[in-house]
Amino acid sequence: MEFKKTKLQDAILIEPKFFKDERGFFVESYSKKIFKENGIDVEFVQDNHSLSTEKGVLRGLHFQEAPHSQSKLIRVTKGKVYDIIVDLRKNSSTYKQWQGFELSAENGLMLFVPQGFAHAFCTLEENTEFMYKVDDFYAPECDSGIIWNDLELNINWPIKNPILSEKDSQLKKLKDLKLNF
Repeated sequence: MEFKKTKLQDAILIEPKFFKDERGFFVESYSKKIFKENGIDVEFVQDNHSLSTEKGVLRGLHFQEAPHSQSKLIRVTKGKVYDIIVDLRKNSSTYKQWQGFELSAENGLMLFVPQGFAHAFCTLEENTEFMYKVDDFYAPECDSGIIWNDLELNINWPIKNPILSEKDSQLKKLKDLKLNF
């Protein structure tokens, strides 16, 4: 596995090694030991898996506030997404900055998103399957998010009219949130 720093402090893009032959492939997608050796020392407690049947589905920008903030280890197992992370940690040198990544089943890239980041993705293909591990359990009382098209963040999405859930279409602007990271 190759661990690459992103432009956002503490976020890491991971390129696993695929062993391919005529039968298909094998990949070690997670090893606590290797991750720890590369600076990611978290205890994942829950796996999540979503299917988006249409191209243009946008999920996010989601995060959990303290005391149940979550780090995430993200990967796409079928299809392709444009994945966005936003640093919401007030003491970070990259506070309020965002970065986008194309993650797909084909490129096999994974993304480690530390606690204190908002996260979203937009599907670039139909029937996209998205999986991620988190280091704290879902806590509805800490669930929060930022509207996908917040002008303060000015995210360059690959779509103008995404398919949103009712919840995601009603998220607040960053300036209206009281963050505690």
